[in-house]
Amino acid sequence: MTAFTTRELEDALTRKLMINFGKTAEEAGETEMLRACALVLRDAMALRGVETRRETRQREKKKVHYLSLEFLMGRSLQKNAYNLGVLPQLKEALEHLGFQAGDVFELEPDAGLGNGGLGRLAACYLDSMSTLEIPATGYSICYELGIFKQKIVEGQQVELPDAWKGIGSAWLLPKPEEARQVRFGGTLREFWNDGHLHIVQEGGTTVLAVPCDMEIAGYDTGHTNKLRLWDAKSPKPVDMSLYSKGEYLKATEDEAMAEVIAKVLYPDDNHEEGKSLRLKQQYFFVSATVQSIAEEHMAEFGTMANFHEKNVLQINDTHPALVIPELMRILIDDAGMGWDQAWEITTRSVAYTNHTVLAEALEKWPQALFERLLPRVWQITAEIARRWEEKCRAYFRDEEKVRDTAVVWDGVVRMANLCIAGGMRVNGVSALHSEILRSDVFQNACAMEPEKFTNVTNGVDHRRWLAEINPGLHGLVCDLAGGETYLMDPQALGKLDAYADNQEVLRRLAEIKRRNKEDFSAYAKQQQGVLLNPDAIFDVQVKRLHEYKRQLLNVLHIIALYQRLQDDPNAIDRPRTFLFGAKAAPGYAVAKRIIHLINSLADQIDHDPVCRGKLQVVFLENYRVSLAERLMPASEVSQQISTAGKEASGTGNMKFMMNGALTVGTLDGANVEMHEVLGDENMFLFGLRSNEAAALSREGYLPQRLYARDPVLHRVLDALKTGFRDAVSYEDLYRRLLFGDHGAPADEYLLLADFSAYCDAEKRMAATYADPQKWNAISLRNIARSGVFAADRAVAEYADRIWNVPHRKVR
Repeated sequence: MTAFTTRELEDALTRKLMINFGKTAEEAGETEMLRACALVLRDAMALRGVETRRETRQREKKKVHYLSLEFLMGRSLQKNAYNLGVLPQLKEALEHLGFQAGDVFELEPDAGLGNGGLGRLAACYLDSMSTLEIPATGYSICYELGIFKQKIVEGQQVELPDAWKGIGSAWLLPKPEEARQVRFGGTLREFWNDGHLHIVQEGGTTVLAVPCDMEIAGYDTGHTNKLRLWDAKSPKPVDMSLYSKGEYLKATEDEAMAEVIAKVLYPDDNHEEGKSLRLKQQYFFVSATVQSIAEEHMAEFGTMANFHEKNVLQINDTHPALVIPELMRILIDDAGMGWDQAWEITTRSVAYTNHTVLAEALEKWPQALFERLLPRVWQITAEIARRWEEKCRAYFRDEEKVRDTAVVWDGVVRMANLCIAGGMRVNGVSALHSEILRSDVFQNACAMEPEKFTNVTNGVDHRRWLAEINPGLHGLVCDLAGGETYLMDPQALGKLDAYADNQEVLRRLAEIKRRNKEDFSAYAKQQQGVLLNPDAIFDVQVKRLHEYKRQLLNVLHIIALYQRLQDDPNAIDRPRTFLFGAKAAPGYAVAKRIIHLINSLADQIDHDPVCRGKLQVVFLENYRVSLAERLMPASEVSQQISTAGKEASGTGNMKFMMNGALTVGTLDGANVEMHEVLGDENMFLFGLRSNEAAALSREGYLPQRLYARDPVLHRVLDALKTGFRDAVSYEDLYRRLLFGDHGAPADEYLLLADFSAYCDAEKRMAATYADPQKWNAISLRNIARSGVFAADRAVAEYADRIWNVPHRKVR
């Protein structure tokens, strides 16, 4: 199918407005026009998707099924228009019809079906799988409410519901005829028939999983994949007899209980009801997904014996781990296979990506809850656990190692170990992270089956995160790197390296950054009423708020700068603007306190005349994909300061690098690989290495000694106790750092150990910024060497080394 002309788009939009909304373009509002745009592009992608799937069936291609509880898609209109090659035409058509394209695009809500990097990575990979022409489907839940909208009230985070589906549903194609039944609870009945043992789940609750498909167009290709989002409905009709008696709530009780599964992303699991709902969510989307894949496979091939030859199921973190016992259930109970054959197929079909080394993030479920909610899946999981434990005991002959690798132990089901037992591959997401998995987190499992463990360093969609969001920089890249070839050959960015001493190129780069800073300053004033100084260094830390990501270390350094200004108003030569953006999980009290602290400090500095024109702190409310798309091109300094050995990879670090921001960071996650291509001279490294951090924690770390002997640190920490002009004391954070609390050790993430080195790195950064030619040359080298962090490269590695599927070539 060829791309639309401007005239064809005008006609298509006019027809959509009349047919779907009963209005002409003159009568329609911006929201109706936005929906019309979405519907026109959705129709075009649906046609391409039909053709893609027809070709996949005809050629019996192997399919990739990417399971993730998160897909942080952001806005889709501009991205889809870009991939379809009609973005300029769409903008022209809108303006011919009397609309401002930018205003229409800005109305679209972010599809916030994710929490952070995990979901954004999944979205990038969907784009690359379509672009590389890999037959693939993403699977998740069609959450009614995505990640919450964040409001800052009196300096504190307040969570508001994120009802994205009002306009966002225009992208969805409901497929009620493909609904699947998912069963919870009940009892098991066993009987023999035809020489086979049959197990039937009876009673309990049944929930209907209704697929809503979102088409995912590839760039510069007709290949189109889909993201299948499962909505939860009750299979029971409303009981009209109860309605007639006036018992209205009781009449809709079953419907409400079913629909709560798809109501909200990540319900708080600090209580039993929350744990139960999370486990229901995970099994709901996994069961519906595996049923759907199996039925489609049977319809095509008439047997499940070759399932592993035609399908690969990629588990994105442990949330979809139940795919392993659920596939076993279908192979045994529905396809009539014996255990050994079913296990052989399962372990050749499933691969697992690990995204964390944090023990608390490696999911575990109480056995009692598991048994009660999922009786048949529990039976199968228990048998997997028994056989795996036998295998480990025979190999290790060491009870401690058996305990470490067990799937079920002491009344707890360990999902990461289930993924290792039932998966054909286990990969980390950066070289350092994968090495930590091999040598530490999964050391024993790796010793037994080393061939399972590999690495695929994360990547980001460079077409979105450079070309689309930073048109000025895109133009410069095209001029220097041979046109738009880098869009399908990200390594072509390397051609920019040759221009690092070219004065004219560096001048253009500086002008692009300046315009981007001015644009973001105008946006910040419009959205948040804050006045930013484009002459200041834009020093940015935006990511999920977690203690190991060390936003608090950044704050401690800013307090030190502020105190220096109090002592000497001329201590800062160049204005500094520190920009934060982060959401804290609703139940994460310490993270919320850090947000409050950032806003208290921002308020203090904003009201101190000594700081005017020199120092500013801004917390950007409701950080999300669409905000990141405006911020990344304007950013000059990228804060990637997690405790070494704690961040699996990071993807924000890659996006900043592609847009020419310089990294202040630790050697953690993908920063290590960034350092390999950049060297010491093109980033500002500091702090303990991962082995040093682990040794310090292991050998006995006493942050009180640092507090006692470092007067700068001493004064900074005392400021937490004293508080600022809003009269809020942060003694709880002070005590947490120096003495620990609620079972957490003192300064668990080694902020104070790295404080002095971090302050030095910031000084080096500011000194480099004072030399514009040097700064811009380093910025250009960062852009030039960022091609290796493209998602196309990462997806090609999955395809070649894990999925064993052919793909369109990428360098």
